[in-house]
Amino acid sequence: MLTGAPRAVMMLAGAGLRVVPLTVHVPIAGVPGSISRDSIVDTAEVVLASLTRDFLTEHPRLAVAGLNPHAGEAGNLGREEIEIIRPAVEELRLRGHRIQGPLPADTMFHAEARSQYDAALCMFHDQALIPLKTIAFWEGVNVTLGLPIVRTSPDHGTAPDIVGQNRADPRSMIAAIRMAARLADARNL
Repeated sequence: MLTGAPRAVMMLAGAGLRVVPLTVHVPIAGVPGSISRDSIVDTAEVVLASLTRDFLTEHPRLAVAGLNPHAGEAGNLGREEIEIIRPAVEELRLRGHRIQGPLPADTMFHAEARSQYDAALCMFHDQALIPLKTIAFWEGVNVTLGLPIVRTSPDHGTAPDIVGQNRADPRSMIAAIRMAARLADARNL
């Protein structure tokens, strides 16, 4: 990595919700084999440090989604929660972090649930991005955590299919610029 950062993490943020996909552009069939206790712990550490440094959250709270429906339902719908996710959450708690999970992804994004955490660590792309884009499609921002520089972009990409047609909506770009300014201020840059 050009910045020398050991690990970069993608966060999508907007309208009172910050989500981080543990696996990013992995086919759904490859997700279970792509998650590990270490990847959850390492990613969570980057997210928690960024919440403190960049978002000025004094005691950040992190919610961790389960992989399977109903967070595996005690092993009846999958064992990843028992064998991988819960041990990672327990390790993070032992390190003194305020963390909850694994939580059922279908119940962790309503307003009352969101009030209980500062960011959500999800196991795969759509588990994280569907709630964010449902709540804040035009204001969503992609923030790269763990870098020594501030890096933001619109959450929906560059829209090459409409380049030069005067159809692009600038709201996400404006939100990304504003977010970059807030992060720079938080870092005293």
